[in-house]
Amino acid sequence: MSLPNKWAQLPAELLLIWHHHRFSVLFSAVAFAAIVRLAIYARSRRQKISNSPVPGSPVEKKDIELRPEWLPENTTLNTSCLNVDGHAEDVSSLGATVLKKKRGPKTVKGRRTAKKSPVPASCFDHNTDKIQPIIFFQSLSGITERFATDFVKIFTDWTTGCDQSRIFLQPDVYDISYIEYDDYFISPPKVEENTRLFYIILLPTYNIDTVLDNFLENLQETHNDFRIDTAPLRSLLGYSVFGFGDKEGWPTEEEGFCSQAREVDKWMAKLTGRKRAYPLGMGDTKKDAAARLQEWRVGVQEALVEIAEGRGLGDGIPGSGDPAESDEEEDLEDSNGQSKRVEEIEELGSMVDSSSTTIPVDYTTYKSKSKLLVKSTVAPKEMVPTTSPTHAALTKQGYSIIGSHSGVKICRWTKSALRGRGSCYKYSFYGIASHLCMEATPSLSCSNKCVFCWRHGTNPVGTTWRWITDAPDLIFDGITAAHYKKIKMMKGVPGVRAERFAEAMRIRHCALSLVGEPIFYPHINELLNIMHSNRISTFLVCNAQHPAQLASLVPVTQLYVSIDASNKESLRKIDRPLHRDFWERFCACLDILRNRRFEQRTVFRLTLVKGFNMAEEVRGYADLVERALPGFVEVKGVTYCGTSAAGTAGLTMQNVPFYEEVAEFVTELEKELNSRGLTYGIGAEHAHSCCVLLADKTRFMPNGKWATRIDFERFFDLYEGKVEGTRLEDGKVVGWRPEDYVGDETPEWALWGNGGFDPRDQRVWRKGKGPKADEGEKRGEVERKKMEELEF
Repeated sequence: MSLPNKWAQLPAELLLIWHHHRFSVLFSAVAFAAIVRLAIYARSRRQKISNSPVPGSPVEKKDIELRPEWLPENTTLNTSCLNVDGHAEDVSSLGATVLKKKRGPKTVKGRRTAKKSPVPASCFDHNTDKIQPIIFFQSLSGITERFATDFVKIFTDWTTGCDQSRIFLQPDVYDISYIEYDDYFISPPKVEENTRLFYIILLPTYNIDTVLDNFLENLQETHNDFRIDTAPLRSLLGYSVFGFGDKEGWPTEEEGFCSQAREVDKWMAKLTGRKRAYPLGMGDTKKDAAARLQEWRVGVQEALVEIAEGRGLGDGIPGSGDPAESDEEEDLEDSNGQSKRVEEIEELGSMVDSSSTTIPVDYTTYKSKSKLLVKSTVAPKEMVPTTSPTHAALTKQGYSIIGSHSGVKICRWTKSALRGRGSCYKYSFYGIASHLCMEATPSLSCSNKCVFCWRHGTNPVGTTWRWITDAPDLIFDGITAAHYKKIKMMKGVPGVRAERFAEAMRIRHCALSLVGEPIFYPHINELLNIMHSNRISTFLVCNAQHPAQLASLVPVTQLYVSIDASNKESLRKIDRPLHRDFWERFCACLDILRNRRFEQRTVFRLTLVKGFNMAEEVRGYADLVERALPGFVEVKGVTYCGTSAAGTAGLTMQNVPFYEEVAEFVTELEKELNSRGLTYGIGAEHAHSCCVLLADKTRFMPNGKWATRIDFERFFDLYEGKVEGTRLEDGKVVGWRPEDYVGDETPEWALWGNGGFDPRDQRVWRKGKGPKADEGEKRGEVERKKMEELEF
């Protein structure tokens, strides 16, 4: 009975044990099952290495080359396991021996591969190679397709009828909606040997999702794909893009006008390795698209001609290269980074053949011709020899030296105007667009060493003209050719507008104010006549140190005299003149200007330098204005160039006035002039240049509205005698007056109080700057404090 009772109690005990340990048992079972499952999975993933013998069939001997790019990632070659007899190894054995896995975490080792240099278009052999133009277009409503059809017809006729027709093949035309992007925009299509491709792209802009969105996305992904070269289209000869838009919907580029064409232009510049052959063109389909397309087509054809003739994409910044936008010059350094010492011009130059010399004349006295001192006829030097540090310095700063003493340079405002970012003060005041203006000088030499000179003291100086003298026609041909060359350098810069680029290829105005003293050149009148005969207007700036030349100067479109101080001591400190009788010369020039004020437009240029010529000098400037009675008075704040030479002269950032300070000075000067009965008023301003214009109301304010602009065509008609002027002497007409070529009324946006920035252009603020005046004042105070800390 005891045994059955014992068995009867067993289920109860098991049940009790289960209740106490059921969670542990279940967890252990689940864990065991998981371990078993993982072990089975791991065995199934392990590579099985075959131990079967090599087949006994004959094996052909081969030389096996194992390239590194064939190997799996993170592997190394075990050279001891390679078959030195040249027999093909078994694949499984190769995996076990040749490819030896590294142990440890995965690491990436290597070095950055250098980017390939762009394939230059200049490598095109114009004797044997052919050019295959490919025209792409995309159209949704059919407008772009119609323009593209007309373009293709005219362009095809040109390729078959031009002088280089043997080089151009029949253009291919593709609708972007129906092509595989990879066939054309990841790598160029395959063509016959000695054939190079040139892409022409015509695109509209939509505010809805279209094929263009996919196209743009593809271009961006292609450039950013690490598996593809960042510039896979570098083998192209070049490309150019034209965009169609609607300014009713998007009035400006900032608001979206031709935005998709601009994006395509940007990505094509990256994919081609900077091969933009002609600037982006843009046209309004409801207004000027046909005219803009025509101008752009001519420009593209000219670029193709340059390539066909073996000149590549031309001189200058290739494609999307970074343009120089700063108005500050580069520091003068040699290849080792050491500062170069620029010698005085009297110590430079080499002796030349006396057959090309002229008699040097000393102009240090001006009262009478009998006192002109003719020095001995010693063979003169070149003003700026090509081997001199002066030539190296000016060339590095962006000048093109013409002959031995002339120069030309493209200013930052020209670059700005080409990109639709605004023109300089001359456009606001007088109607001269900066991209139509050439800045040049026939004399790199000057008789002053102004503390605020932008040229870093690298231009030569002298009191007499004793150098080889170049002919005026040689100078004119040289400066115009160099200017056009510099304009062409801008054709690949992002943002350059095609229509303005085309306009810039016809010089309309010359500012003889680059560097040096233009009036110092002995044949200045002949040079001015050449410019006027080519219908190029002239602004000539002199420093009031050469009264004899000023008195004999032919009428120019507008004559400037730099008024950098109101008294003798201040002028000595600022201009640092070389002439001992500099103040007498200065006053004589003012008297000449007064006598000639009815022959041509005359201007005082006041450059304000805080701490030098601003404090309590309003009355002194008013005295000078009253003495010369110029038609205009331009008041401009100094631009600090940041050179050591300027610092030695005592000029720092603390000497640069804020625009508000310039405006306050002009207001006080106007009050002082009016208190003396002089009818001067503030006519216009250009805050971007920190410049304000005072003008004579009786002469340039007809009908109660300012008219400071110039009628240039009228000026040329007066110069050529096509119309008669109104300047009288003894009751007879003897010439014209400045009032005879007064232009249109000064636009509203240029008048005093409106800033002076053309609303049709786009203001671009530098990084960290903006339109808020209070922030500008705070930044100015911070900069001043930094300068004080550096000085002390």
